[in-house]
Amino acid sequence: MSNLIFLTGGTGFLGHHLVPRLRRAGYRVRLLARPASRVDWLPRQGVEIFPGDVTDPAGLEIALHGCSAVIHAAGLFRFWGAEEAFERVNHHGTRLVAQAAVRAGVERFVHISTIAVVGRPPSGPFDENVACRPQDAYQRSKLAGERAVRTLAEREGLRTVILRPGGFYGPGGWYGFNRLFVLDPLRGLRVQVERGRRYIFPVYIADVAETILTALSRAPAGETYHVCDAPVTHAHVNRLVSELAGIARWRVNVPRPIMLAFASLLERVAAHTGREPFYPLNLRHYVFQDWRPTHHKARRDLGFTPTPLREGLRATVAWARRALKSAPAL
Repeated sequence: MSNLIFLTGGTGFLGHHLVPRLRRAGYRVRLLARPASRVDWLPRQGVEIFPGDVTDPAGLEIALHGCSAVIHAAGLFRFWGAEEAFERVNHHGTRLVAQAAVRAGVERFVHISTIAVVGRPPSGPFDENVACRPQDAYQRSKLAGERAVRTLAEREGLRTVILRPGGFYGPGGWYGFNRLFVLDPLRGLRVQVERGRRYIFPVYIADVAETILTALSRAPAGETYHVCDAPVTHAHVNRLVSELAGIARWRVNVPRPIMLAFASLLERVAAHTGREPFYPLNLRHYVFQDWRPTHHKARRDLGFTPTPLREGLRATVAWARRALKSAPAL
């Protein structure tokens, strides 16, 4: 059995944590990288770089030759953008990678999805059997990607595991949870909606990498897993960040109508500039809902044990302080 892993999405936030973990575990890694991707750090990791894109079926055929498993972590994640772009990468790109994996006869396909495919979460805790009701282009495209993988698993016998992580946080990330809860407050922008009572679903980035490694060998084929910490309120995260960063605990509490009106205004500006607004309107699907997924199944089957939030945020705040010293101003 070959120990060569084909990895997509390996040059991003998750990849910077996953590649070293795979190498320490003794895996060889062939990494798909687009021409615009930053790859200067990869040779030090002993990684084979394969130029290409998930939307190129011919290139995928060549890239997968000799690989025993695929980790498909590539994806377009933004709170703003054209639906066609999300569909091209998250749905059609996923289907093409899975089809190439079938033809290559790989032994395991680990697909990285997201808890966000649930779209409109129920009022209480929910597990992997929850009905998915996606609300934006990103969520719809990721759910379509999951369905494409499941279809190939059923028709072609592709041994697939689907991981649904929560909101990534940890050293190295400039978007999503890290920006809203760590980077913005350190820049002096301390905003909170609905007095911080809403629940968020974080996961420390190193925990995602560790769970992917486990899924390669231990996860039963055909299963789907939530990979996230216990849900916490925005206010709790804000208090921890303030304490760890040594900044004041106050936040400007913005009422929902005002935030939505402001986001709508920014969206109209973005329609002319072509640049993502600072507060995209799609954020409403995440920050004005209570996300309370459970991770009992991952704990039972994969031994998933999340890093304590305080510990993960401590490392994230330390990284953010260093990173902001050299980052351009807003």
